[in-house]
Amino acid sequence: MRAVVQRVNGARVEVAGETVGEIVGEGLCALVGVTHDDTPEKAAQLARKLWSVRILQGEKSCSDNGAPLLVISQFTLYGDARKGRRPTWQAAAPGPVAEPLVDEVVARLRALGAQVETGRFGAHMKVSLTNDGPFTVLLEV
Repeated sequence: MRAVVQRVNGARVEVAGETVGEIVGEGLCALVGVTHDDTPEKAAQLARKLWSVRILQGEKSCSDNGAPLLVISQFTLYGDARKGRRPTWQAAAPGPVAEPLVDEVVARLRALGAQVETGRFGAHMKVSLTNDGPFTVLLEV
């Protein structure tokens, strides 16, 4: 599993003009990608990492501050554009594999005590955020 994580000061995701997930104030926006050999154990590991990574102001984590997270599925994180001009998506897990694992990340975060908002799996989403720093990291488990 792979996540591009941005420290934000507010973020939201819309589907067909409707806001389906939003966080206000300091928090993290995590775009989560799943590949073929990912497991529920990796989803749990990623959730723990997202909850505890110290990238908020003052080297704090969401667990330290109770800061919210916006988690959005993003199959394109496993795109490969090394050859030609058109990326391939072969490394991205198909929806029936990926969706339950993204849901598992969210469930594990909530079990840890996190306030989590989400996008809508497989939908065309518009993500708006204010990157604070800017600060962006790539997490892989």
